[in-house]
Amino acid sequence: MKAGSGDQGSPPCFLRFPRPVRVVSGAEAELKCVVLGEPPPTVVWEKGGQQLAASERLSFPADGAEHGLLLSGALPTDAGVYVCRARNAAGEAYAAAAVTVLEPPPPEPEPQPAERPLPPPPGAGEGAPVFLTGPRSQWVQRGAEVVLTCQVGGLPEPTLYWEKDGMALDEVWDSSHFTLEPGRAEGGPGVSLALRILAARLPDSGVYVCHARNAHGHAQAGALLQVHQPPESPPEDPEEAPAPVVEPLKCAPKTFWVNEGKHAKFRCYVMGKPEPEIEWHWEGRPLLSDRRRLMYRDRDGGFVLKVLYCQAKDRGLYVCAARNSAGQTLSAVQLHVKEPRLRFTRPLQDVEGREHGIAVLECKVPNSRIPTAWFREDQRLLPCHKYEQIEEGAVRRLIIHRLKADDDGVYLCEMRSRVRTVANVTVKGPILKRLPRKLDVLEGENAVLLVETQEAGVEGHWSRDGEELPATCQSSSGHMHALVLPGVTREDAGEVTFSLGNSRTTTLLRVKCVKHSPPGPPVLVEMFKGHKNTVLLTWKPPEPAPETPFIYRLERQEVGSEDWIQCFSMEKAGAVEVPGDCVPCEGDYRFRVCTVSEHGRSPHVVFHGSAHLVPTARLVAGLEDVQVYDGEDAVFSLDLSTIIQGTWFLNGEELKSNEPEGQVAPGALRYRVEQKGLQHRLILQAVKHEDSGALVGFSCPGVQDSAALTIQESPVHILSPQDKVSLTFTTWERVVLTCELSRADFPATWYKDGQKVEESESLVVKVDGRKHRLILPEAKLQDSGEFECRTEGVSAVFDVTIRDPPVHIVDPQEHVFVHAITSECVMLTCEVDREDAPVCWYKDGQEVEESDLMVLESEGPHHRLVLPAAQPSDGGEFQCVAGEERAYFTVTITDVSSWIVYPSGKVYVAAVRLERVVLTCELCRPWAEVRWTKDGEEVVESPALLLQKEETVRRLVLPAVQLEDSGEYLCEIDDESASFTVTVTEPPVQIIYPRDEVTLIAVTLECVVLMCELSQEDAPVRWYKDGLEVEESESLVLERDGPRCRLVLPAALPEDGGEFVCDAGDDSAFFTVTVTAPPERIVHPAARCLDLQFGTPGRVELRCEVAPAGSQVRWYKDGLEVEASDTLQLGAEGPVRTLTLPHAQPEDAGEYVCETRDEAITFNVSLAESPVQFLAPEAAPSPLCVAPGEPVMLSCELSRAGAPVFWSHDGRPVQEGEGLELHAEGPRRVLCIRAAGLAHAGLYTCQSGAAPGAPSVSFTVQVAEPPPVKLVSELTPLTVHEGDDATFRCEVSPPDADVTWLRNGAVVTPGPQLEMAQNGSSRTLTLRSCQLGDSGTVTVQAGSTATSARLHVRETELLFLRRLQDVRAEEGQDVCLEVETGRVGAAGAVRWVRGGEPLAQDSRLSMAQDGHIHRLFIHGVILADQGTYGCESHHDRTLARLSVRPRQLKVLRPLEDVTVSEGGSATFQLELSQEGVTGEWARGGIRLQPGPKCHIDVEGHTHRLVLNGLGLADAGCISFTVDSLRCAARLTVREVPVTIVRGLQDLEVTEGDTATFECELSQTLADVTWEKDGRALTPSPRLRLQALGTRRLLQLRRCSPSDAGTYSCAVGTACAGPVRLTVRERTVAVLSELRSVRAREGDGATFECTVSEAETTGRWELGGRPLRPGGRVRIRQEGKKHILVLSELRAEDAGEVRFQAGPAQSLALLEVEALPLQMCRRPPLEKTVLVGRRAVLEVTVSRLGGHVCWLREGVELCPGDKYEMRSHGPTHSLVIHDVRPEDQGAYCCQAGQDSAHTRLLVEGN
Repeated sequence: MKAGSGDQGSPPCFLRFPRPVRVVSGAEAELKCVVLGEPPPTVVWEKGGQQLAASERLSFPADGAEHGLLLSGALPTDAGVYVCRARNAAGEAYAAAAVTVLEPPPPEPEPQPAERPLPPPPGAGEGAPVFLTGPRSQWVQRGAEVVLTCQVGGLPEPTLYWEKDGMALDEVWDSSHFTLEPGRAEGGPGVSLALRILAARLPDSGVYVCHARNAHGHAQAGALLQVHQPPESPPEDPEEAPAPVVEPLKCAPKTFWVNEGKHAKFRCYVMGKPEPEIEWHWEGRPLLSDRRRLMYRDRDGGFVLKVLYCQAKDRGLYVCAARNSAGQTLSAVQLHVKEPRLRFTRPLQDVEGREHGIAVLECKVPNSRIPTAWFREDQRLLPCHKYEQIEEGAVRRLIIHRLKADDDGVYLCEMRSRVRTVANVTVKGPILKRLPRKLDVLEGENAVLLVETQEAGVEGHWSRDGEELPATCQSSSGHMHALVLPGVTREDAGEVTFSLGNSRTTTLLRVKCVKHSPPGPPVLVEMFKGHKNTVLLTWKPPEPAPETPFIYRLERQEVGSEDWIQCFSMEKAGAVEVPGDCVPCEGDYRFRVCTVSEHGRSPHVVFHGSAHLVPTARLVAGLEDVQVYDGEDAVFSLDLSTIIQGTWFLNGEELKSNEPEGQVAPGALRYRVEQKGLQHRLILQAVKHEDSGALVGFSCPGVQDSAALTIQESPVHILSPQDKVSLTFTTWERVVLTCELSRADFPATWYKDGQKVEESESLVVKVDGRKHRLILPEAKLQDSGEFECRTEGVSAVFDVTIRDPPVHIVDPQEHVFVHAITSECVMLTCEVDREDAPVCWYKDGQEVEESDLMVLESEGPHHRLVLPAAQPSDGGEFQCVAGEERAYFTVTITDVSSWIVYPSGKVYVAAVRLERVVLTCELCRPWAEVRWTKDGEEVVESPALLLQKEETVRRLVLPAVQLEDSGEYLCEIDDESASFTVTVTEPPVQIIYPRDEVTLIAVTLECVVLMCELSQEDAPVRWYKDGLEVEESESLVLERDGPRCRLVLPAALPEDGGEFVCDAGDDSAFFTVTVTAPPERIVHPAARCLDLQFGTPGRVELRCEVAPAGSQVRWYKDGLEVEASDTLQLGAEGPVRTLTLPHAQPEDAGEYVCETRDEAITFNVSLAESPVQFLAPEAAPSPLCVAPGEPVMLSCELSRAGAPVFWSHDGRPVQEGEGLELHAEGPRRVLCIRAAGLAHAGLYTCQSGAAPGAPSVSFTVQVAEPPPVKLVSELTPLTVHEGDDATFRCEVSPPDADVTWLRNGAVVTPGPQLEMAQNGSSRTLTLRSCQLGDSGTVTVQAGSTATSARLHVRETELLFLRRLQDVRAEEGQDVCLEVETGRVGAAGAVRWVRGGEPLAQDSRLSMAQDGHIHRLFIHGVILADQGTYGCESHHDRTLARLSVRPRQLKVLRPLEDVTVSEGGSATFQLELSQEGVTGEWARGGIRLQPGPKCHIDVEGHTHRLVLNGLGLADAGCISFTVDSLRCAARLTVREVPVTIVRGLQDLEVTEGDTATFECELSQTLADVTWEKDGRALTPSPRLRLQALGTRRLLQLRRCSPSDAGTYSCAVGTACAGPVRLTVRERTVAVLSELRSVRAREGDGATFECTVSEAETTGRWELGGRPLRPGGRVRIRQEGKKHILVLSELRAEDAGEVRFQAGPAQSLALLEVEALPLQMCRRPPLEKTVLVGRRAVLEVTVSRLGGHVCWLREGVELCPGDKYEMRSHGPTHSLVIHDVRPEDQGAYCCQAGQDSAHTRLLVEGN
């Protein structure tokens, strides 16, 4: 036990500190605190360093751990700091609180007569604000005026202000119609502030909170305002224009898919000023919020519609319509609900129920075997009295009992794969709209709860956790009831209930707390060792100071110990003096201090150095004089105020305390010294009378005390037994009665039944110190009675009962049934284990009396009941009762006229086909013959019908019954018969294969066969896929072949996959089919590399065929993937893939590869040059018609670039010049006419080469007059928004006419902003990103015609598309606030503000614009940066709040789970956000210390733990803790798999030998399983399973042929074997026969027999009785020799001796010559007996069964009441009862020729 951490318990600790109190003079002040400690501390109150005492005005109430100070009639002099000090043996703690006493306010001047006097204020002094009346929740229609008013009292006068939804009114986007009206409370003190809302709008709905604050505190009260859309009504003026409606959609809506049973959430973000009003529509109808449709606004200002548990009926068009005074807009989405494959056959239906009634929900599943679960919304419902769940086949039913308001809601029934059916349960009652199940609110936000009741104006009650809530937060209006809790805290969490009569609705309000950082540690800690035995500790408050109240906790540690103990708790920093009284024992102590607040504890700061402190003790409970009796222990004890060593003295002599026990002097008084905590004890052991008057003293520093010892002579009393004792013994048992007195050797007297006992041979009295004993050496029945030990008026009583030993029935052990017929002799036999045991016979509960008809016989231990001529009336239940045991016999006497005993009536047998059926008939006689018939015809025995006979039982057996075996069977004898009706039915259909679920994976178009084999060929089956029954088609074929049923998918596709079920009624088989895509192969050409040659120029086509036809291929040329172009075409048609080069050139030669996902083929393409050909045009071109002056270009293309050509015009060669030009561009040849004239018309021919018949191509040119140019259409005026594009369009004729564009009279020049385009006859001019200055006139001229139009550019509003979002940042981080505008604004178009004011110049602030994006950067945020920031344009505004939290320690890279093998090492590593942090590593909650197997290191931000040599026990949770931060991961240690190093071997043994199988494992600790022929083996006397290190042995002793078979050994997944054990049959023969022996009585006899096998078990018999070792029989075996030794032979031992070993045996004779009977033990020559007692004379003869004769004075004695002769083995006894003087004389016992004499003497009267 470590010093300083022993039994002193725990120091005091304040759980609740006293709070400062401000009261008015004359009022009552009370301080309260809660303090704990072990032992419970003593609490005192102090002021000014002086302890306070109770008085008339001052009291200290205490209730358990709560302590208080109550001050009545406070005076100004009572003001000050009060300290509560708690102290116990383990330490001390204190806490302080200030009491401020205020002077009462001066009386107000008398009011003027014209003024109404004001009543006095409710409080007599200053105080925190108190709401006199709070705002009331209101439900109004749009356009109404709303006034929210609150009145507040408090001194000094509080400041009031309003908030809406947590925002100040000036931060609300559209608050121009809000006005504040301050005033004073009517009719009393206090102030008021009214909020007036003019013409309320829908966005004004929300929670309004009024705050009141003064120097003493803060108070708040809230109210709910809901603004509703007024119901639409027709206009009063018929000519009035109709109200605007939602405009139709201009574009297709978005599409949203959701699985049935899931939630759909739509969010709409709308901007505008005034703030828009939102309406949701579904399929053109307005939507209202209900159970499954929730409408709310999220934290970011978005409008949300949430559809819960979507059903098919929810699909449709959902529209969010927004409108304000400036216009309207809308957004739409089309909802599609995807239904599952497996559906409910009958879905749930909505139900209604009355409160306190029931509601029944019912649905039906496709298959009765499908499990389901019930839910109420997201809560799983389990079967109970409230929710009764019933399954009837495929029907699922939920019954809700005792309906209440909270049962109203959405209920679901769910199958597997989360397939659901949904229904609404409506509970009709006083409450129409209940509370939500739960409400989660962030700490500091507002909580609003609404309830709607059936009746208006009723009064409900709000409570939280059973306590009524204040009226200031409750409001009611008509049917609506609201509870508003502004600025919730953790204390507001709980179960909130609204009650209305017997109806109630409840919600769970959960407050999510904001994480706070613990306070910082104290600074500048110092220790000063000034005065003796004291130490002065000083420190300064933490920097920065914590925001919440905190205390300092001081702890101490004794040097050398690891435990820190709390000393003090205090609220103010400064200096603390720690005296020696505060420590439990002398030693060197260290100290540390930390800061504690409601947010946690700071790190400890240790004071440098240590101080030596010595506790000074004082006496708490002193020594007292002790008075004890002689021989008792004397105990002296005292209690000190601290733990300290002391010295004991006895009569002035110091007692040694270094040993727990000691002795004053040799042979003198012994003592024991004990110390437990603060208590010291001296125990003087077994003090004597001469020690009386001894003086005991105790001394320690500061304490001395003494006391005297007085010893009295102790009166005798009985130590044991204290109460009457009841004892039970059996005859001949030794009985000892013990009585222990308080004094040794004190006389005591024994009595029996009130008579004093006398000692004799049968009753002995002994005294041993304090113990007095009465002994009965051999108890007898007459010894029963009440024994008493008396001494000086006290006695101990023993109630002794002597009984005969219990009798046990040896045979029969089971119930015996006896059947007989009339006049037959019936004998019932019962054998007991004692010859003289009394036995009683009972028949049917009545004791049997012997008669001629019922004879009772007894022969030794055998007892018989004989019925000489039994009659039917003699039958019944007989019992043989012997002591506590009974033997039961049931006797049935059957009249000879009734042969059949069983069955007595008709028997009906039901069986299934192929089952074994046995019909049994029991007769009264075993020799009676019966006749079996079926349906009136006698049966014939065959293999299918067996007739059996066994004693009185007759059986008809059908080994494998068939359907045709049904019928009536009779067992007939004479005129009697027993009837059996057999009904055979088909067995239930079972699926033989498969027994387990089958999983198949196939590829597309593969044939899939699902096969199911039934137990019956013609049993019907049904196939299902995904819960729906399949229908046969070309793609799904059902086949049947006897008991085999198949489902075939000839060409499986991926959509054919799923779960298939073969349902046979009583059984089902499950198949899971997955169809995957097949491998993509190239089926043609078969070769994988082809060499191809083509001519050039020419067409090259590479072709291959793939399978499946839809396979994708890639083409490569010389290793690079090719892409389709004009010169390289890729084709795909069915399974054929082609690559085509329409005009192959020599450079196109190379290696082409076609590659699928799984295969590839290579084409080596080579190209040879071909004759020149014209490639283009391929056919003769049509005549070319041009206008005069237009240019003409005639072009053709050759197959080879360098080939020469010749041009001709109307058969004449063409010469260059005169406006004609000839060009050659590669393979292309061109003839160009600059300006066509009439002479240029004609036929132009281009011929390749001069040889006749060379290829050529001809062109026809026609020259005609041009048509006039004109405008066909005019320009249209345009109006566009700033930044949009403007496009002007016109058409001209002819299409190729030129036009001129002008803007504001100036010719337009194309540029980045101006684009001119031509498309046929259409001409367009486009102005990009129009600005305001682009407005003007646009003109287009064509020939002599022109047209103009006006362009108007309208300015575009700069709106925010993406608004600001609230940001939470950590101190020191960089923050970016970002918005996105609808268009790119000019520089300065937006400005950033904070609190409504432009941002001040700061180097940490920077603003940037990137197109539509505007950003504000705050670098290295500080706490002062916290606030509301905004971004404004001329048309829009957005706000967000920046919250800055102090820098926190974070985990940058957390721990990760590690899995290692046994014996390996594991490394855990994490990275923190700060350096220099000290943390603790733990495993399973136990701190880890560095060691050989544990390495801990820190590198900068990284902390690392390495564990080596891991075992299975090392697995668990590894955690790293630093302050309040904790990170954990799991360490998993895998066991190294066990393998079999050496396997089993085949064995062959001889019958009776031992077979041992052995294998060796890789590990020592591993469990193996042994099997024989596939069945597990368990240990038995013959079969031993052993583990020797890594070896595993199976030892089979005394092997028999049945042990042969295959054996195997398995460990984990490893298996050894199977191996075979062969057992050879052992043949035994007798080699040496037994020899007969002749011996005399009392001698011994030895028999020996030698057999051929050593390991053979033999059996010995004597006279046909088996012999077993023991007593006079010894049997041993020496190898092949078997020896029998019989000792102390008796005459009756003579007979045949047989030895048998297996089939071999040997016989011999034993002859025993009898000896004359002799006396072995004789009675004494004289025996003295008291008158009235019993005399017993005993002799022992030489052998059992010898006859003796007793004589008195020569006359033979006969048994009777006087004389009783007993025989027990060779011992014979004569018992003389009630001895009288006349019985005195000579007695003789004769045994054969020997005799024994004794003389009996009788004493007494």
